[in-house]
Amino acid sequence: MRTATGMPARILTGIAAAAVVAFSLFPVLWMVLSAFDAGAGQSRRHPLDITWTWSHFSGVFTEGGLGLFLRNSAVIALVTVVCSGVVALLAAVAVARFRFRLRTTVLLMVLAVQMVPLEALVIPLFVQVRDLGLLGQLAGLALVYVAFSLPFGIWMLRGFVAAIPVELEEAAFIDGASWGRMFRSVLLPLTAPGLAATSVFAFITAWNEFIFAMTLLGGNTHSYTVAIGLKQFFGEYSNDWGSVMAASTVMTIPVVIFFVIVQSRISGGLVAGAVKG
Repeated sequence: MRTATGMPARILTGIAAAAVVAFSLFPVLWMVLSAFDAGAGQSRRHPLDITWTWSHFSGVFTEGGLGLFLRNSAVIALVTVVCSGVVALLAAVAVARFRFRLRTTVLLMVLAVQMVPLEALVIPLFVQVRDLGLLGQLAGLALVYVAFSLPFGIWMLRGFVAAIPVELEEAAFIDGASWGRMFRSVLLPLTAPGLAATSVFAFITAWNEFIFAMTLLGGNTHSYTVAIGLKQFFGEYSNDWGSVMAASTVMTIPVVIFFVIVQSRISGGLVAGAVKG
């Protein structure tokens, strides 16, 4: 039975939750409204005094070259997600299922890499990419992003693989399945939620990262990703805030779509991975 003292607590909790949601969504709302406002960045009497226009969106594609930047970012993100997912899953299976020398050392090194600030790796990675002859190329940037995503992916997928009963694999082998068939039919479906989670991390890393993209791509504007393509709308003495907000809005849409798609895969993978007793 609900008590009278519990009602004020629930009301206060609801108000606090609504305040947190409003505080979190306000920057997004401001970004979208500014993208459609012809007078973005100018002083006004109140925030909703907006002159609606599509010119900022058309300008960032026609004059700003946003379409090229989106294509480059999509290629980088796709390569990063696929390569990091495949390598991380195979490495996770190796450290979770096989016993070999320095196995614990490898796991500790993977964990230690995650603790290193990325800013400290700018110069070493720049030198390595330069020695490989990949400066200013999307391949060099994709290689770096895959390296960033692997430690997190290996550590997370190791837990998923270790949680799968070994008896399932042994049953597949008894039924005559090869290791490859067992991997496709047993391990892969059961680790799908973990792969979905790591793919979100890899996609966001490749899509939003700025420092390494700016450092490794340099002056090759044709290889710019959307994150560093935004800087052209910032001038020395003034900024085109309408174009900045329009490009930022367009940049956000693929991330939201990818997260929504992967979120359904996470739920579906959890259901598909259930084992009947």
